[in-house]
Amino acid sequence: MKNILKPLFISIGMLCAVGVFIGCKKEESNLSEPSTNPNPQEISPGQGAAGEVLTLKGTGLGGIKTIYFEKDSIEATLNPNFNTDHAVIFRIPDDAIPADQNIVFINYKDVKFTVPFKVLGLPNILEVANYNFKGNGELTLTGKNFADISEAKFVKDEQAVIQIVSKTATSITLKIPVVEFTQSKLILTNEAGSITSKDDFVNLDKALVLFYEDMEQGLVNGSWGPAEVSSEAAKSGTHSFKMTYNKGNWSANGFANWSGGISVPVEYTYISFWLKGGTSDQTLYITSNTRNVAYGNSDRNTELIVKANKWNYFKLKTADIDQFVNGRNIVQLGFWLPGPDDANQNIYLDDLIFIK
Repeated sequence: MKNILKPLFISIGMLCAVGVFIGCKKEESNLSEPSTNPNPQEISPGQGAAGEVLTLKGTGLGGIKTIYFEKDSIEATLNPNFNTDHAVIFRIPDDAIPADQNIVFINYKDVKFTVPFKVLGLPNILEVANYNFKGNGELTLTGKNFADISEAKFVKDEQAVIQIVSKTATSITLKIPVVEFTQSKLILTNEAGSITSKDDFVNLDKALVLFYEDMEQGLVNGSWGPAEVSSEAAKSGTHSFKMTYNKGNWSANGFANWSGGISVPVEYTYISFWLKGGTSDQTLYITSNTRNVAYGNSDRNTELIVKANKWNYFKLKTADIDQFVNGRNIVQLGFWLPGPDDANQNIYLDDLIFIK
């Protein structure tokens, strides 16, 4: 019997091949042709930050296959549908390095040409000297893209004038005016735009301060081990509270108000402090007579990991740590350490406050 299927398969295959070929030719016809003599004339805008759309105009700009920013050769994504003989439209890559540099273009004839451009970078806060401030005091921040910062302001009071005392590419010092809010995030603005800080900055003038340069609110030294006000280290001002934990002692060091205690109003919903670590990492526990466990060694409800040889910042919501389960009148408040096991440890406390 004659095989009639074979010619049928061949015919279908030929039709498919023709269809694919036609489809490919059609797609290729939409692509702009590369030139041996591209002539870039204008890039708009002339500077920009990551993610911004750029348009390069000129002649002979078709058939671009690669675009990259010269610093660290950061490549930009290009959609051929946005590339004609007279224009190339693309975005600044997210990881483009902020700097004056060339944008490099290469077309399908391997012809390369460049256009000068300035990549802008948003301010990026990496570290703060302190989250706490007083009116007419200073805050110093470190990070990136600070040299062109033109304005700093608080979210809670955008009319408060913050003076820029000094700035470099990686550091800025601000003079803070007297303000009425208790805490607020900070807005920094440069040529690339504005950013808002992740964390709040706290107004010490509006906080309930237990220790700043000395014990306040009628507090006295209520430590089980050696402790004293010291000028050896400080986060704010010139003094802190030096707490010595002797090896193996399991002691609670801190404060007491034996003459009626400190009544903390209900609107104060955060407790905050700085602890400077000793020679090795330690785990401390905050303890108080107002918590749901007796003051001292039995209170392991709030663990504080204190890294060695550095200032560690803590800001805790009082409801989350059961700080006032047993009333709001503080008679004793301290920090106890189970040990230390390796050696005596000196830990410094500063800026112990309650915040609204």
